[in-house]
Amino acid sequence: MPGIVIVGVQWGDEGKGKATDLLGERTDWVVKFNGGNNAGHTVVIGDEKYALHLLPSGILSPGVNAVIGNGVVVDLEVLFEELDALQARGVDTSRLRVSANAHVITAYHRTLDKVTERFLGKRRIGTTGRGIGPAYADKINRVGIRVQDLFDENILRQKVEGALDQKNHLLVKVFNRRSITVDEIVDDLLSYTERLRPMVADTGHLIDEALERGDVVVFEAGQATLLDVDHGTYPFVTSSTATAAGAASGSGVGPGRLDRIVGIVKAYTTRVGSGPFPTELDDDMGEWLRKTGGEYGTTTGRERRTGWYDAPITRYATRVNGITDLVLTKLDVLTGLKEIPVCVAYDVDGERFDDVPVNQTDFHHAKPIYEHFAGWTEDISKARTFEDLPQNAQDYVLALEKMSNTRISVIGVGPARDEAIVRHDLVD
Repeated sequence: MPGIVIVGVQWGDEGKGKATDLLGERTDWVVKFNGGNNAGHTVVIGDEKYALHLLPSGILSPGVNAVIGNGVVVDLEVLFEELDALQARGVDTSRLRVSANAHVITAYHRTLDKVTERFLGKRRIGTTGRGIGPAYADKINRVGIRVQDLFDENILRQKVEGALDQKNHLLVKVFNRRSITVDEIVDDLLSYTERLRPMVADTGHLIDEALERGDVVVFEAGQATLLDVDHGTYPFVTSSTATAAGAASGSGVGPGRLDRIVGIVKAYTTRVGSGPFPTELDDDMGEWLRKTGGEYGTTTGRERRTGWYDAPITRYATRVNGITDLVLTKLDVLTGLKEIPVCVAYDVDGERFDDVPVNQTDFHHAKPIYEHFAGWTEDISKARTFEDLPQNAQDYVLALEKMSNTRISVIGVGPARDEAIVRHDLVD
């Protein structure tokens, strides 16, 4: 006790890295259980700003054991680039462990990702082009390369040959690209083996032992609920399980080990890539939210789409994940607004929906029904208790809490590590 899962409530970029970091001094282990380097966490410690893509954000906390679980797809080049960058800044990365069962992203995955998106044209998904989807597709098709395969060259070569048999036909005959040789892939992957070897372990066993000892283990999701391959806005989703259920399967522990589910939600809403977004603002206010909130992708630098808080989405995420606590981030971004709209329901062709419609077509055509709340002008970045907030800010938080069907335990009032209000302890 306890196993704490941290998941995004919206479409990602909610501030999960900061939430993990807030738990840092009380955390023994941080496990990344899904996704790859297609998402980023930005963590601010003092005057230092760190942008992480593949590594768990807990690696920045001294003494914390960081784990890349079996549910992650690993780009080894990115892994070592990030490790080198952190080590150059004096961060101890020696406690990182990588699951032997995690799948590896290869050069052909990245190539297929990019050419497929171009081929789709207007029907493109809006992927990051990092090879995430093709790597997961190979995993499901049972032609993937796992970390453990790098330590047996014969097995590795056989698996790469099997994967390229089909992919080269696709690259040459459909996409008019050159074929990829087995040797170039094998040589590239083998170049990482000696440095990788000390990091590789049966991480599920390590995590289970840690939980048995009573260590605090944080399971950190990449992406977010509305990008989950099963429960998100399909097909405009990621290729992995980004909900709390993925914490068990993606790290190799039983679901009974998960004691608390913490959902991270912004005080407004953002999204990157294509797909429905009922509260999206295509006007000056949307641009104001983007600039004031610094809404640009940590991994891609892409402008995030912006909109008002969507209560039905939060209720949906609370149900799907079994969320016990919410961390509300970026409340400070709303400072200065005279009035703050909140989406409380949707209108779909004259019919009111209080919950996210099960039909994707309905959700695509959903129009937000808003309630409006009075804003505030006071600087809230120094607030450390709920009572320090202006009354209108308190009223806004309490209204969101009531709409969300679960408690708001932490409120972010600025980007720095200590700029937060803790209403309820996330560990005890």
